[in-house]
Amino acid sequence: MPDNSFDVVSQIELPEVNNAIQQAMKEITTRYDLKDSKSKIELNEKDKKLTLTSADDFKLKAITEILNQKLVKRGVPIRNLEYGVINSASGSTVKQEITLISGIATEKAKEITKLIKDSKLKVQAAIQGDLVRISGKDRDTLQQAIALLRGGDFGIELQFINFRTN
Repeated sequence: MPDNSFDVVSQIELPEVNNAIQQAMKEITTRYDLKDSKSKIELNEKDKKLTLTSADDFKLKAITEILNQKLVKRGVPIRNLEYGVINSASGSTVKQEITLISGIATEKAKEITKLIKDSKLKVQAAIQGDLVRISGKDRDTLQQAIALLRGGDFGIELQFINFRTN
């Protein structure tokens, strides 16, 4: 019976995203090249979407770069951002939506469990909602599983939490 386990998750801390947005907006309002550019960043926490608005494509790319820098500094995984297409908005502005991916989609969870099973490590992987629980007899095998998953590319940032040992 496996005694030790950990959870593989992919989370975005919304308070950190909010702080990054505030820092980015502060920089945008003080930067000379972005003054009067009608640039703004809005967070819809319910839908987990960011909306970026600016005067033109060039300025939109600039605020995207500023936002990404602030997100990285606050420890938010930018691999979990899904960029939408740039659309024209009202008042000669452009708009882009960025979706925050939180949780592991079923297809990604299946990829993770397949990688674990194919590795022949003596651990079990079970999909539980939007996380994958990995359990095994000893700590060293779990450490190897973490190293294996860190080496894999799933298109999202993975975090390892709830490391339990009995």
